[in-house]
Amino acid sequence: MTLLVAAVIVHDRAAGRVVLLQRGENARFARGRWHLPIGKNEPGESVTGTAVRELHEETGLTVKPEALEVVHLVHAARGVEAPDGFLTVVFATHEWTGELENREPHKHAQARWVDTASLPEDFVEGDAGALHGYLAGGPRLSLYDWE
Repeated sequence: MTLLVAAVIVHDRAAGRVVLLQRGENARFARGRWHLPIGKNEPGESVTGTAVRELHEETGLTVKPEALEVVHLVHAARGVEAPDGFLTVVFATHEWTGELENREPHKHAQARWVDTASLPEDFVEGDAGALHGYLAGGPRLSLYDWE
């Protein structure tokens, strides 16, 4: 079965910045690489519920489901924890409460606001495509490992 995943682009338009996480040394894959707040759907949970929960669990930021806008889809044929593939629904929000913090230091080296004009190069591939597509108003779909 395809794994359902939700990611959130927290975009502070006024300051020209977004929230990113850097994967820590204990990460199962992509150690040291940057990514969006993201996580797996739990049984009985809506995809917006996943986005809200994962954003708060990882960053301490709170967003209301109605403040989320679908901006990108990532469909991959396979993944480290998803041998049958995964579908990531990428949301953007411009409304949140709370202060950014790294709430999962066992998974992430850091959580921080990053200027959209100087995004890190060492980025998890699917997240990078979604973020760049969103910021440029470009493609809203990324496909990986499909022949």
